[in-house]
Amino acid sequence: MLTLFKTKLGRIRIIGFLEGLSLLVLIFVAIPMKHLFHNPALSKFLGPIHGAIFLVFVLNTMSLAIEQNWKFRTTTWKIIVACFIPFGTFYIDYKIFKNIKES
Repeated sequence: MLTLFKTKLGRIRIIGFLEGLSLLVLIFVAIPMKHLFHNPALSKFLGPIHGAIFLVFVLNTMSLAIEQNWKFRTTTWKIIVACFIPFGTFYIDYKIFKNIKES
């Protein structure tokens, strides 16, 4: 796990994991707390954090795509579209990121 921090691709994989994890907590903990127990504190706190992690993920993905000369039609568009789908970051980590060699 520590080697993931050493490369830009590794950092994006970690950010993607955190983005997916924050969405899981929002959907399965914060939203039920808000609607069932009338306590919106966690969703008010975690919502902006999830949004910020999402933006960091998208910006870092675009940066890496430019740096690595990824073909937009074969790689970049799949990653960008998948991150808009709930839990898509887990899918792209499994299907795309683990197979990319950083140059």
